[in-house]
Amino acid sequence: MDFELYVGGQFEKGQQIIEIRSPFDQSFVATTYLAETEHLERAIVAAQAVEPIMKQMPDYKKYEILQSIAHQMKVERTELAVLLAQESGKPLKFALGEIDRAIQTFVVASEESKRIPREYFSLDWTPSGQGKEALVKYFPVGLVAGIAPFNFPMNLAVHKIAPAIATGNPIILKPARSTPLSTLALAKIIDKTDLPKGAVSILPMDRTSGNQLVTDTRFKKLSFTGSPEVGWAMKSQAGSKKITLELGGNAGVIVSQYADLKDAVKKSVAGGFAYSGQVCIHVQRIMVHESVFESFVELFKELTSKLKAGNPLEAETDISSMIDETNAIRVESWVNEAVDAGAKVLFGGHRKGTYYEPTIMTNTTKEMKVCALEIFGPVVSIEKYSTFEEAIAYLNDSQYGLQAGVFSKHIDEINYAFEHLEVGGVVSNDVPTFRVDHMPYGGIKNSGFGREGIRYAMMEMLEPKLLVKEK
Repeated sequence: MDFELYVGGQFEKGQQIIEIRSPFDQSFVATTYLAETEHLERAIVAAQAVEPIMKQMPDYKKYEILQSIAHQMKVERTELAVLLAQESGKPLKFALGEIDRAIQTFVVASEESKRIPREYFSLDWTPSGQGKEALVKYFPVGLVAGIAPFNFPMNLAVHKIAPAIATGNPIILKPARSTPLSTLALAKIIDKTDLPKGAVSILPMDRTSGNQLVTDTRFKKLSFTGSPEVGWAMKSQAGSKKITLELGGNAGVIVSQYADLKDAVKKSVAGGFAYSGQVCIHVQRIMVHESVFESFVELFKELTSKLKAGNPLEAETDISSMIDETNAIRVESWVNEAVDAGAKVLFGGHRKGTYYEPTIMTNTTKEMKVCALEIFGPVVSIEKYSTFEEAIAYLNDSQYGLQAGVFSKHIDEINYAFEHLEVGGVVSNDVPTFRVDHMPYGGIKNSGFGREGIRYAMMEMLEPKLLVKEK
């Protein structure tokens, strides 16, 4: 199991070997290589060479290429999911779901490639525009840099690759160093299409080499998914290139006294603990109306106790290891710190190596790290509220604003939440973890800049150009 770099349409070995091991038991998965500056330079040169070809590629051709990738991913679905589960520690049921989402992302991109907008309008709204008309067309921006995270190593990479292909832009993608294998497997599928060589490169890199994706002026667009600290630093270094940042959050849920309690609990447990909470929109803070608080907590504990922990490759596993022991230790320290400050652990709270138990807390405060920061681990805090306005204010009192969920059968509460929650998306009667891949996705405050979702990502990779002419 040796995965070569994909450099300008060619598979190559490198000097620096990376061993990828399972976070679950440290068993060997495969080797790959760390790309160096000369690999990146050749990828950039190859990408620039095919920019004119990509720009002129007809819509039907882009559609066929994207469809062929989706088709082959369906053929290799199980193998891709197993590889993803091995490298990331993601339970197989969720790995299969991620591959399915990535396939759908390519399918949607194929359809959207045929719908790149153009606009005609008259200019005679003012006297100076009499006898003139205008046409706006959208053109590819040029070379795109994509930086993907470890937690959705396939689908979040595809959210950069598929829109780039659909808009006629070459792309160089840097996968997370800990989880590069699934995207390198995808490179083998891409390589067999009619896409010109150089249109896609996939290069695991260290942060120093990867920073060239941010600073090099030959890149015209940067799409980054990761931490706020790294993302905002990139924005300051990116110069004049277009940029999209998806930086995570500490997603909140409101459970009204008018909610379907069993439904809210079931969805919140899944949203809180799927992939050990290592999800940007994982359920982290839950506000429950005081009249149903005790019932909600008891049901939540009951369902959490039924989650099966174990080997991510076993079909029945619900929760497994975190990505590494360093992050498990960090989560443990944040929980212990909160307990020392007065918080109470209702369930879980223990670590063994890279595994941290699904953990339920209460008596937390907004200043505690388990509430104030993005824990990116299997920890949920549940608190009570008296008025709906109080719950909204609590969720808004955060440096993040990605998505929020509201469980209520009263449309007035749903509408109030939509108007007043300071987030990029409000999900009614579901958790903030809900995402389908063609919806606009992104946040405000420290949660990011711009939007993903295939069509929205595509528009970020296009530049409008105006033609004014006589009628």
